[in-house]
Amino acid sequence: MKINIAIESKTPKSVRVRQLEAMFDVPYSEIKTLKWQGELPIEDWKWNIGLIVGASGSGKSVIAKNLFGESHNLKWDSDSVIEDFDKSISMQEITNACMSVGFNTIPAWMRPYNVLSNGEKFRVELARRILEDESPIVIDEFTSVVDRQVAQIGCHAVQKYLRKSDKQLIAVSCHYDIIEWLQPDWIFEPGAMTFTRRVLRRRPEINITIGRVSYETWKIFAPFHYLTNELHKAARCFGLFVDDRIASFAGILHRPHGQCKDIKGLSRLVTLPDYQGLGLAFVLSDTLAAAYKTCNLRFHTYPAHPALIRAFDKSPKWYMTNRPGKFSGVQTTRKFKTKFTGMDKPTRPCATFEYIGESMQDLNAAKELVFGV
Repeated sequence: MKINIAIESKTPKSVRVRQLEAMFDVPYSEIKTLKWQGELPIEDWKWNIGLIVGASGSGKSVIAKNLFGESHNLKWDSDSVIEDFDKSISMQEITNACMSVGFNTIPAWMRPYNVLSNGEKFRVELARRILEDESPIVIDEFTSVVDRQVAQIGCHAVQKYLRKSDKQLIAVSCHYDIIEWLQPDWIFEPGAMTFTRRVLRRRPEINITIGRVSYETWKIFAPFHYLTNELHKAARCFGLFVDDRIASFAGILHRPHGQCKDIKGLSRLVTLPDYQGLGLAFVLSDTLAAAYKTCNLRFHTYPAHPALIRAFDKSPKWYMTNRPGKFSGVQTTRKFKTKFTGMDKPTRPCATFEYIGESMQDLNAAKELVFGV
């Protein structure tokens, strides 16, 4: 793909322009010309993600517009963002796209666009463009309006979905800090007119710690839970921290049972919107389950969220002991093939999973985490 772009503009003969030329000794030219010449060799090989990156004014947007066209403006004028998606797109497609880019806070799906956080706006815009824009999807000012950590985590989530769905995205950005997270197949830098193919690498490591937190911590996470913002006062609360900032929360309750007294249940599991897409909730649940198992206690979870059910069902560390109830697309799973018929149908969509993974190697560490001793 050849790049041969020239933009001409006429220099006005105003008093201020003359003064500016005199102040900085700029030679007068009736026509000013900006030129970009080079190659973007992307036609003959398979790719999913391209990145045009460089400083402001280097020509990123001009090149993207001339080679790939402009993205259409998205209108956000409905009472909920899911209503803003094109009417031809099914709810199943919308939910899959939103979850895949890390926009997992279901209550936020029912809110208008203008009340969402910048991180939520960034992710739902990605979901809409992935479903509505023609390939390749071109997004200018990519990640420019969000916190840098939100940008990096969002990039990690979206690149996984793009490769899985075999779609093409061209991100135009002035931020180099997203490269290791977005994992582009190629990078073009207009400032030096250089093109580079990249070898995919593992994303950067994240520093994580898990520990007990106070019950009051639930107030931070309650608005983002998909079922209810209530949590039993007897819940034992845990938090997962990323670089000393809390990101995920788990509430554990004793589960009464007619035949045994050793079952602990995961009552609430929530990750803040800015950290969704990294799988932190599963790191937290797996770690807690392993600690409880080390202390000779059984550990269950009862997800109703379809993404959680699918994720726990795929994990070799969890076994489905009770199938979910009425929930489209969830009745038949990898480990539990029975379909519901007639009066056999339960009334709730929750599944039940029991942890069958390994215990923690350090008994004292497990006791300290679970009991604080």
